Amino acid sequence: MEHNVVIYTDGACSGNPGPGGWGAILMYDDYKKEISGYNENTTNNIMEITAVLEAVKLLKFSCNIKIYSDSAYVVNCFKQGWIYNWQKNNWKTADKKPVKNKELWEELYNNLLQHKFEFIKVKGHSDNEYNNRCDLLATDEIKKNT
Repeated sequence: MEHNVVIYTDGACSGNPGPGGWGAILMYDDYKKEISGYNENTTNNIMEITAVLEAVKLLKFSCNIKIYSDSAYVVNCFKQGWIYNWQKNNWKTADKKPVKNKELWEELYNNLLQHKFEFIKVKGHSDNEYNNRCDLLATDEIKKNT
């Protein structure tokens, strides 16, 4: 049986670094689950990766996942193959610098291995209902924790 899951994610940071939040929505058939979290000292990129990671970690079966994010950093990491090059180059960037957020990228990659996945870039702060909802989940985490 095919498990087709749609995930929307967003991360936010007040100051960069500073207090941050993330939000995600997982949709499967008629089910919808919202999750979110907070970190008191982080960056927007860490929150963007964390949102995807925490959503994927909830999946109990091998799934076909469409992951929607407004983060070019997250989407391009997979769509443009950065992560595969980083792994081949011992977690160094093209200019031989250590990859930032390596542990998070590794954990996300390892959690994605059992799935078929596609990353889709969405325009942030536009008229995408689910992206806007994830943004609200992320920013609400910052508001309620600071």
